[in-house]
Amino acid sequence: MRRSTSHLLLSPAQPARPDFAGYATLLWLIAGLFGLRVVGQAIQYWVPHPALPPFEAFQGSGLPYPFLLSVQLVILVWMGRLAWRRIRARQPAGRLLARFGWLYFTCMLARLVIGRAFDTGSPWFEAWIPAAFHLVLAAFVLTLAAYHQRMSALRFAQA
Repeated sequence: MRRSTSHLLLSPAQPARPDFAGYATLLWLIAGLFGLRVVGQAIQYWVPHPALPPFEAFQGSGLPYPFLLSVQLVILVWMGRLAWRRIRARQPAGRLLARFGWLYFTCMLARLVIGRAFDTGSPWFEAWIPAAFHLVLAAFVLTLAAYHQRMSALRFAQA
């Protein structure tokens, strides 16, 4: 059963070919938020500053910080690459990203709520900064999913 995409058609006042700029701006903002988290933790590791939370508040896992930092930098480069270049929208990619994004968001939101509501004794639940920034990463995935789904639907409607 095919769903109607008539609600996605462009009105005469809108340009015939919507572009990636709005999505890219949102992707850059989300990547910037994650970048601030990475920089904040790095500052607290090398030259602690009293205005920021302690280093331990940023650390939600038992990963050694140098390894975690390298993974975070790879994620930031990947986020920047996706936000920089115009991606060809694909409906299957949008569906897959949306499913993964919502699962990721839901799990990290549950982690945050459990960690704030209950005394679990587990640093993984109690470290709220990493959990909050996993929500930021999930928002990036969901924004990418929205781009793929919206642009694929518009391309299909215009064909």
